[in-house]
Amino acid sequence: MKVKAAARYFSNRTIFYTVLALAFLLPFVFILTAVDTLEGVNDCSSLDCLRRRLGPRFLGWSGDDSTKLVKELYKILEQVNSLEIPDSEKFPESFSEFLSDMKDKEYDAKTFAIRLKAMIENMDKEVKRSRLAEQLHKHFVATSIPKAIHCLTLRLTDEYSSNSRARKQLPAPELLSLLSDNSCHHFVLATDNILAASVVVTSVVRSSLNPGRVVFHVITDKKTYPGMHAWFALNPLSPAIIEVKGIHQFHWLRRESIPVLKAIANYHGVRNHYHGNHIVGTNVSENPRVFTSKLQARSPKYVSLLNHMRIYLPEIFPNLNKVVFLDDDVVVQRDLSPLWLIDLSGKVNGAVEICKGEDTWVMAKSFRTYFNFSHPLIADKLDPDECAWAYGMNIFDLNAWRKTNIRETYLFWVMENLKSSVTLWKLGTLPPALIAFRGYVHPIDPSWHMLGLGYQEMTDTDSVRKAAVIHYNGQCKPWLEIGYKHLQPFWTRHVNYTNDFIRSCRILEPQ
Repeated sequence: MKVKAAARYFSNRTIFYTVLALAFLLPFVFILTAVDTLEGVNDCSSLDCLRRRLGPRFLGWSGDDSTKLVKELYKILEQVNSLEIPDSEKFPESFSEFLSDMKDKEYDAKTFAIRLKAMIENMDKEVKRSRLAEQLHKHFVATSIPKAIHCLTLRLTDEYSSNSRARKQLPAPELLSLLSDNSCHHFVLATDNILAASVVVTSVVRSSLNPGRVVFHVITDKKTYPGMHAWFALNPLSPAIIEVKGIHQFHWLRRESIPVLKAIANYHGVRNHYHGNHIVGTNVSENPRVFTSKLQARSPKYVSLLNHMRIYLPEIFPNLNKVVFLDDDVVVQRDLSPLWLIDLSGKVNGAVEICKGEDTWVMAKSFRTYFNFSHPLIADKLDPDECAWAYGMNIFDLNAWRKTNIRETYLFWVMENLKSSVTLWKLGTLPPALIAFRGYVHPIDPSWHMLGLGYQEMTDTDSVRKAAVIHYNGQCKPWLEIGYKHLQPFWTRHVNYTNDFIRSCRILEPQ
């Protein structure tokens, strides 16, 4: 009886584990057999088929036919990688066309690899061409005047000539003394864009905890002066004080007396650099970011006196001690009065350094970013790893500035660049300023000035909200159609779209 019991127990246990093993194995065998059947691999030895069905790892084999096929394909791809594909031969332009062609012509492995390589290379070239074309189109849009903004200038200029209110004195006679009152907070803006100027001034006044102490000095060119004056005369931002001055009203500032402007007017090569054919020399293998920086360097604004006005601040405002200079593509989101309390430690320029930051595209710029260190003059005088700083929002100590030769150094290097056919640097007015202000810059906290909103589409909006000043430097200005839609509201919130002049010129709020 004991033997029988033991036999029954052994038999049940064996059956149980046998059924359990089959329950696991049979589904895998069924699926693998079905796959092999569908793939047409039934002509094989029973052992080979079993290996296929149960898998190499399960039974201990070191690879299967698909692994061998992939390895062979790798070898073939390595062989064709160095082959030159003739430009004259026609190759598939899409993956579906490639599959159809492969099916019809029954490629061997090498032909397959060659045609695959050719198709990928052609697609890569097309992508690069498209990116370069996109940057070129952005450049043309960014350097042109939008029809609506041109309309606004014309309408306001006409209003200046026909409406005495548009010509009233700015500021009122009883407030003129505040223009040189150092107890006020003086802001300077140089621009010929009326809409942009209105946003900068409005954002400063709205953000100020004491707008009665805000004095704005808006500098523009002769053609824009009537319209700019009319705008601020008809749209006062009391209690802030606003002054509008035209370059033509600075009688000491003449082209003949300024070597830089005279040189720009006389150098044919320089005029051609900024106003010539910007497509010449373009190639499809160029990095789109590099191409973008080259295009930015050829913006006509860099030969405009307005863009060089900041270097004359001590002469323009002989009675002021400190000023904050703002570019016309910034928006102020926080009270800036604490800037006047910063101890610059005897330095001239309080600025945000742009060589340290999480965004390596925007905040990783040293001198090597801006200067051509293959030129012996640059290589001999500058350190490529020296930290760069930003224009756009700067606190200038004019008293300290007047004790230096910053302006003379700046003008000297601008002239040297012109003599070198603009080969010392590639980006606008910042490079000569980086040289001229060496030793005179006091770094301020990066939260004061956030850059890159005009070229870094992936800008973090939470960081934008926290910044005191946001700067749309780059091609994609917020007043242009190419502006980044998710970043435009920070700018458009300061535009009065109900204003009669804005409505008549069809300046519409982005949707």
